[in-house]
Amino acid sequence: MRYAGLALAFVGSWCFAFAGPMAKYLIAAGLAPMEAVWTRMAGAGLLLVAVLAVVRPRALRIPRSRLPFFGLYALMGVAGVQSLYFVAITRLPVGVALLLEFMAPVMVVAWVRVVRRIRLARAAYVGAVVAVAGLAIVVEAWQGLRIDALGLLLGLLAGACCAGYFLMCDGFGDDIDPLGLIAWGLLGAAVLLIPFSRPWNIPWEAFTVSATPEGAVTLPVLGAYLCMAVVATSIAYILSMYAVRRLSAAVGATVASLEVIAGAVVAWALVGETLGVFQIVGGLIVLSGALLAQTATASAQPPAEPEPVIEEPAAVTAPG
Repeated sequence: MRYAGLALAFVGSWCFAFAGPMAKYLIAAGLAPMEAVWTRMAGAGLLLVAVLAVVRPRALRIPRSRLPFFGLYALMGVAGVQSLYFVAITRLPVGVALLLEFMAPVMVVAWVRVVRRIRLARAAYVGAVVAVAGLAIVVEAWQGLRIDALGLLLGLLAGACCAGYFLMCDGFGDDIDPLGLIAWGLLGAAVLLIPFSRPWNIPWEAFTVSATPEGAVTLPVLGAYLCMAVVATSIAYILSMYAVRRLSAAVGATVASLEVIAGAVVAWALVGETLGVFQIVGGLIVLSGALLAQTATASAQPPAEPEPVIEEPAAVTAPG
C-alpha cells in the first residue's frame, strides 16, 4: 500500500505541475493571475460536483456536524494557499515566495511531532530539511533577495495553509467522502475568492482564441484551460488526497515538493523555459530528500511512555 501511495503522490505532483504553464496561456490571452486562479477552481469544482451528482451522489452529502471542517478545507487548504501565494509574489521574488510556500513539509513534520506527539525517525527531519534546501537551489532564492516583512509573513502563511491541507487530508474520518470534500472544497474556494478575482470582469472571449506565451508553442486557450482544470486541478487533487490517505501527511507533503521540479520540466517542454545547472542539481537534492524521508519510520507513542515503537511510514514531501 505504501508504494501505491507513493506512486499516487508522484503522479499527482506531475499533474499539479501543469497548472503554471497552462495558466501562462490564459494570462497571455488577457486574464489577470487571480482571474486564472478563479476559473481554475470554479471550473474544476463544478466539473467534480456534476460528475459526482450523476455517478456517486452520496459523496456530495455533508454531515451537518462536518460543515466547519468543509469550510476550513475550502478556506485554508484551497483558497488560502492560492490567494496568499499570489499576494506574496507582489512583494517578494517568485522564487522566494515559492520556497516559503513549500516550507510545508517542515511545518507538517513539526506539527506531527509537537502537537500530535508522534515520535519520528531522524530520517524524517533530515529528509524534510534536505528537500527544502534543494528547493532553495532550484528557485535560486538568493537572486534578488530582499527583506519585506509583510511579504515574508504572507509567504509563510501560504506554507502554513499548504501544511494544513495535508494535515486535513490525513485527519478526517469515514463519515466524509474524499471526492465530495475535494469537489465542495474547490467550489467553496471559488466562492471565497470572488471578491478578489471579480469574475464579472473576466474577458471570457479570451477562451475562444489561441495564445502564444513568450518562447512557447501556440495553443488554443480553451485547451490550455481544460488541461489546467481537469488534469492540474481535479485529477491532481484526487491523486494527492488518496496518496495522503494511504501514506501520511508527512510523506504526502514531502513528495508534493516534487511539484516544483516537475513544473520546471513541464515549463521547459511546453513554454520554452530553460533548465539551468541550479535547477538540475537542486532537483536531484529534492529527490534525495524525498527518498530519504519516505524510508523513515514513525512511532505512535508519546515520548514520555516506554511502550515499544510501532513502525509506520512517515516522511516528508500542491496546489493549485
